[in-house]
Amino acid sequence: MTHRPDPVTGDLRSRRVAAVLRWPVGCALVSWRYFWRTTPIHRSDVAGDLGDLPPAAPRGADDADVQRPSDGYGTLLHRRYSVRIRGSRLSPEQLIERLAADPDRWSPEFAVFRRTRGEPGHMAVGDEFLIRMPGPWDGPVRVCSAGKSAFAFVTLRGHLEAGRIEFRTRRDTDRPDLLRFDIESWARPGDRLSHLLYNRLRVAKEVQLNMWTHACIRAARIAGGRPEGGVTVRTRRFEPADDGGVVRGGDRPHVS
Repeated sequence: MTHRPDPVTGDLRSRRVAAVLRWPVGCALVSWRYFWRTTPIHRSDVAGDLGDLPPAAPRGADDADVQRPSDGYGTLLHRRYSVRIRGSRLSPEQLIERLAADPDRWSPEFAVFRRTRGEPGHMAVGDEFLIRMPGPWDGPVRVCSAGKSAFAFVTLRGHLEAGRIEFRTRRDTDRPDLLRFDIESWARPGDRLSHLLYNRLRVAKEVQLNMWTHACIRAARIAGGRPEGGVTVRTRRFEPADDGGVVRGGDRPHVS
């Protein structure tokens, strides 16, 4: 009997090989953009407090295998990446719909989103992705909320980080003619190696920052506009030693 290869296994293998081949080219392109980028990046890094704990996961989200900040190591980083978009042809709802339809449209070339659960073309609570990146950066995530103007991921077991990240669109409060795109994350290193890479060598921290600032610039392009005033990155550091066990004991209580 002639052995026939499994088309599903073969397809997954082919996609993995393609992702691996994209890594060197993608890293080179992102590094080039980092040095020659004309969009200004405004950064701040300050001490945080209890207000930087993440909100509780939405009700109804599956928490199996979720890697929360309380499961991580070292400093909790609360980050917000923001871009105001001038000349957008899309509404906030239309932009989030396009971003949710295909994460590879706004992620940098070295980060490949492979869907492992759910139907392509949109995001629903419970959908899962494996984000393939160079080195030890692969990270499984699950969609924990999905709405008309926002969606969010939680990290799963085996991810470099332990935490949550949200993507939101809205009209700017001070300038209603501008569209605003925000990415907000709450995360700690997922294990001791990640803690070394984040808080000692700072390698993973810079990779993450470059990835999400790139996503902000791409979001402006997808909206048909351009960044107004550059991209703002605000980092607040909350040290577990200062929390009296709060981070280790759980996240911020859910407020209805």
